[in-house]
Amino acid sequence: MISIISPAKTLDLDSKIDMYKVSEPLFLDEAEELINILKSLIPEQIMDLMNISEVLSEVNFKRYQNWNRDVNRDSRQAIFIFSGEVYRGLKAKDFNNEDLEFANKHLKILSGLYGILNPLDIIKPYRLEMGVKLKNAAGKNLYAFWGDKIANYLNGELQHHEDKVLLNLASEEYSKSVVFKSLDKDINVITPIFKEKRGNTYRVIAVYAKKARGLMANYIVKNKIDRVKDIKKFCEEGYEYSEKLSSDNKWIFTR
Repeated sequence: MISIISPAKTLDLDSKIDMYKVSEPLFLDEAEELINILKSLIPEQIMDLMNISEVLSEVNFKRYQNWNRDVNRDSRQAIFIFSGEVYRGLKAKDFNNEDLEFANKHLKILSGLYGILNPLDIIKPYRLEMGVKLKNAAGKNLYAFWGDKIANYLNGELQHHEDKVLLNLASEEYSKSVVFKSLDKDINVITPIFKEKRGNTYRVIAVYAKKARGLMANYIVKNKIDRVKDIKKFCEEGYEYSEKLSSDNKWIFTR
């Protein structure tokens, strides 16, 4: 079983981390191709393209101009560079080396720039959301650029897993980059959905759902879960599996 999660807009470049082990992103050539497109943009174009502030556009303009394939003091493993609600739930800084080894085999981070990352892949700070309409040789956006590459990579990885399940803990924006119809027929995609009780109904509340995805990823890593049926035991921070509300491919957890 492999779980996929989204990256985050906010980055952690200051906290102390144990570099333990690092690896190189699989699609580094593709990342360089995208960076070369981004290097051609001026700050005003970046601001319009990404709908960000002038300050952020200047920051990212400098990041694109300075980007290269060599690692430096600003680089760190993917699992530690992202922050935000998902990563608050993930709590990767609490992982020991055994946890990190398990995460590296069973958890993948989707990325607009790098396509897909192993947690210990070392990367530079960047901003490029998957939904950005960056024109490239393959088409008008990043979904066209990545095409079937992410799905094909997951096909290969899941052949080494007894339980051939892709647990989709990514947002809709990022999960769309995995062309599910290109996955092998023996791979089952399951999407957990987290809902809060409000009055007599259950609703998805984005900020809580993001953290819950991270909590589930943490639960999987800390408990070394590799069989999808064990996900139903997830009960962190008051969530519990609702068989009544769930379907075959959408598992609902409520609180």
